[in-house]
Amino acid sequence: MYFGIDLGGTNTAAAVVSGDGTIISRANIHTNTFAGATGVVCGILEACDSLPAAPGDMPHSIGIGIPGAVDPITGDVLFTPNLPLTGVNIIHEIRKKYDCPVHIGNDANCAALGEYVAGGMKGVRSAALITLGTGIGGGLILGGSLHTGFSGTGGELGHMVIIAGGRKCGCGRYGCWESYASASGLIRTAYEFIESHPGSLLTELCGGNPETIDGRMVFDAFRAGDTAARKTVGRYIEHLAAGIVNIINVLDPEIICVGGGLSNAWDCLFDPLQAAVSAEKFTRRIPTAPQTRIIKAALGNDAGLIGAAMLGTPEVERGERREES
Repeated sequence: MYFGIDLGGTNTAAAVVSGDGTIISRANIHTNTFAGATGVVCGILEACDSLPAAPGDMPHSIGIGIPGAVDPITGDVLFTPNLPLTGVNIIHEIRKKYDCPVHIGNDANCAALGEYVAGGMKGVRSAALITLGTGIGGGLILGGSLHTGFSGTGGELGHMVIIAGGRKCGCGRYGCWESYASASGLIRTAYEFIESHPGSLLTELCGGNPETIDGRMVFDAFRAGDTAARKTVGRYIEHLAAGIVNIINVLDPEIICVGGGLSNAWDCLFDPLQAAVSAEKFTRRIPTAPQTRIIKAALGNDAGLIGAAMLGTPEVERGERREES
């Protein structure tokens, strides 16, 4: 059995996972950020301890998905914007209690590995996972291995620039894809159209206060035919397609797998997104070429849990599912 940990700023999820990516049992605890790194690490250990298992049983390995930049070889957390773990060696801390191999990875990379092992990307040699949440997470499978890049920080798809000099991104750059195609980007676009459509349904749903808009309101108004919402979603799809086309043109993956909270509006997004991507990607000029498929992610929030656990499987250890830096 393998333990998978999906570490979040609010909650820490844990699971016992089989070698084929099946979740056997799970647990969930609150992430204690108030006690600093010690509190977070103690929470990870508590999550492991709470997993149903025979007394004394030791997992084959423990894998931890962390929302930030990590060195998967040394175990050092390089940067976590929302957790007090920067500079902490997680592997060293966990092994003080658990005498088994411990692995860490970026949470979006873990989600990509989970979808590759047991979800929508299973059986392919090249794919990209995009998670559309408050920001944009990304993970790449290239040549059948998880691609983490030279420094271990590869796959930051949300921070490619799609509009030079555009909106300021949380990373400090301007015009990043994340600033336009994340849930936060969608809401910023909605603000712009509400100003020019003061009597819209979208204005009504937010009670006249644009600060309360969320993605669900936008798509509910879109389904109802509201003009402001339709213009918002149309512009959002243009932005989302721009990044996806860049990924396809650079990497030519077999699959683009889309997850995260905004993928719940797949009924609104898929057809126009497919049309926008098909009109712009380079391979449109080569009708006989195989075409990248765009699909919705299959595993939801379980992808990161499963992928974290899979970091310790023999295939990944041999480099068959992960590119070693």
